[in-house]
Amino acid sequence: MKFLSYLTTFFWHIFSAHANGIPTPWQMNFQKAASPMMEGINHMHNFLLVIITSIAIIVCGLLTYVIFNFRASRNPIPSKTTHNTVLEIIWSFIPVIVVALITVPSIRLLYEMEKPHDPDMTVKVIGKQWYWTYEYPTKDGKTISFDSRMIEDKDIKAGQHRLLDVDNRMVVPVGATVQLIITAGDVLHSFAVPSLGIKKDAVPGRINETWFKINQEGVYYGQCSELCGINHGYMPIAVHVISKSAYEEWLKKKLASA
Repeated sequence: MKFLSYLTTFFWHIFSAHANGIPTPWQMNFQKAASPMMEGINHMHNFLLVIITSIAIIVCGLLTYVIFNFRASRNPIPSKTTHNTVLEIIWSFIPVIVVALITVPSIRLLYEMEKPHDPDMTVKVIGKQWYWTYEYPTKDGKTISFDSRMIEDKDIKAGQHRLLDVDNRMVVPVGATVQLIITAGDVLHSFAVPSLGIKKDAVPGRINETWFKINQEGVYYGQCSELCGINHGYMPIAVHVISKSAYEEWLKKKLASA
């Protein structure tokens, strides 16, 4: 019975929808998409999966056919054919079509990922050893700034996630297009949130840009994805998406304490 229970759990985690913004045990696919960018990545992934699976089936079928029909016992006198013009044109033309089918949607996706469309707000992200600093420029010219550090094991509370939760989350309103300006204060870091389809290097002295838009409230987790020193594995990211009214209240409190 235990074996059946483990087996059921295994397949449940593989084929069921994953929780928002967090990896799950036995997960074999991407996290559930929480942004238009990640939805585009998912669609591209599934499209490529169909193409490469089809190619693998065709190639395996051709190999099986050749091995079976042209083995020594069936062909004691081997064929001396050197080429076939029609066949060579076909197997040159088909890959060109396949590459074109892959190129067009991938370039469109890369273009969409590159620049935000009329962002509603901007957050500057600064990677440091080994935490993140978030800066929010406000309309009245002020800047809200705070550090975000991982909660240590001894301080983890019920409902929090080990190695993922932080003391100060990045907070954004639901439905807002958020522009991220990303840099680093010391060494290379990488700001990555899988469920949002974000992975941008944080480079000292340089500015990288990306964006996201989330239409569902919740907390979405990520981690630094660039080896940045001894505590690289302890540099999580938590993006907290709340209602617009709650965000305004949060903003007022942050401004008051600034």
